[in-house]
Amino acid sequence: MFLFTVTKPGLRQAGALALCAVCLCGTVAAAVHFSGGAVTASAAAVPGIETTQDIGTYFTGYGFDTDLASAAVDKVKIPKKWDDSFAAFNQIVQESGLDLADYKGKTVEKWTVLCPQLSTGDHDTYCVLLVYKAKAVGAYLLQKPSGEVTGLITAAKAGAEAALEEETVEISADAYPEE
Repeated sequence: MFLFTVTKPGLRQAGALALCAVCLCGTVAAAVHFSGGAVTASAAAVPGIETTQDIGTYFTGYGFDTDLASAAVDKVKIPKKWDDSFAAFNQIVQESGLDLADYKGKTVEKWTVLCPQLSTGDHDTYCVLLVYKAKAVGAYLLQKPSGEVTGLITAAKAGAEAALEEETVEISADAYPEE
């Protein structure tokens, strides 16, 4: 046998709990009804950066071919306090739609992959991706040995313009017959 003693505050709490349970059941029932009887869940809408192949795929999206055999990874720390040069560096990173401001003081993985299409005999160009907890947080191009840093969008536009110039053929006015 069970014996319950219900006081006025206890009765109010029990009523509120029952009301919440009814609201929750109603919400679930409405969701099932309006979704056609099936509720699906998506685990990860955006894939994470976990492998070298993911790095290559990331840069291919910007039109850069990469040599995955040259991939190297290091750990670097984003400074807590930024000077003018690091703020300028972050502006270059922001070109790719990423921002390092939320990662001040954090240690990130720095993936470096050779970009053969932009490398010449004088310098090598590397695609660099900064990753924090399998999420891309920064990306840029790095020329060695000069150390020049370029944004992905700027480099992609320059590459597209160079390709367009190569495809453009000039025809002299002498090639057309005169009337």
